[in-house]
Amino acid sequence: MRDLAKIPVTIVTGFLGSGKTTLIRHVLENARGRRLALIINEFGDVGVDGAILKSCGIETCPEENIVELANGCLCCTVADDFIPAIEALLSRSPRPEHIIIETSGLALPKPLVKAFDWPGIRTRLTVDGVIAVVDGAAVADGRFADDPIKLAAQRAADGAIDHENPLEEVYEDQLLCADLVVLNKADLLSADSLFRISREIRATVPRAVQIVETREGRIDPAVLLGLTAAVEDDLAGRPSHHDGEEGHDHDDFESFVVDIPPTGDPDGLLISLSAAAEAFGVLRMKGFVAVSGKPMRLLVQGVGNRFRREFDRAWAPGEERRGRLVVIGEKGLDRDAITAALAA
Repeated sequence: MRDLAKIPVTIVTGFLGSGKTTLIRHVLENARGRRLALIINEFGDVGVDGAILKSCGIETCPEENIVELANGCLCCTVADDFIPAIEALLSRSPRPEHIIIETSGLALPKPLVKAFDWPGIRTRLTVDGVIAVVDGAAVADGRFADDPIKLAAQRAADGAIDHENPLEEVYEDQLLCADLVVLNKADLLSADSLFRISREIRATVPRAVQIVETREGRIDPAVLLGLTAAVEDDLAGRPSHHDGEEGHDHDDFESFVVDIPPTGDPDGLLISLSAAAEAFGVLRMKGFVAVSGKPMRLLVQGVGNRFRREFDRAWAPGEERRGRLVVIGEKGLDRDAITAALAA
């Protein structure tokens, strides 16, 4: 049972492009009067996720209750970034009734949860639950669905085999800490694929975890908020690949920003972006683009070579109609070639 004197916090984690921001936006739009606050941990120096959520215009989550933390993964910068952000939100009047934290796609949730066991935090906040958002289509493609049981058997049989895979570790650590798994993009999967992915997730997580299938992150906020898990009291039950380590880093990944000129052909643009992502091994792209002759800003998001677009809001009067995309991938991306391909 949750201590009613503490403000509940929901941590939303998930790999790049899984649909975290879309899910949170849906929660904001269906908050039913509950005063919410957000902490958004961007990867890259363009506040795309923050801009998406601030454009919701929800009175119960005003813009001053949205805190963006850029250029630093929260699980690595808890003391420097997280604590000041929490202090800022708790100083608001009225105080938020519930805080939602959107981690970057590379974040490991357990180091962040550990911060809620600190004396100065524990008396005021509790982790209501950790939500892992899974990109069902990506997992079905086999990118983050390696069988951990078979992997352990292979390692035991042949110590010379090295199956080190940072992306797989991030994915598994997010599942291992979760109280609820949101299997997103279910509409892109067959019933057999959904069943297989759910079975693999349950084989990965050593305790009972609820799996909810969603499309476009559409889920009743009552399902996400109010889990009363008090996660900070259950750290031992949430194993991690990084347990016992003094620290960790994300040197396997990099990001950079590409300026995109206005386009008169949004469909053609997505075809070009998809081709570039496949050619250069890009994991994720997200950002905004100006469309010639259109008053609306075009939101573009891609995972691998799969892209989607939508007009999210009108350009503000006097706002520079500047297109910018964050490009995220593993170390060694050919920045010059990618920039030339995207800006063409």
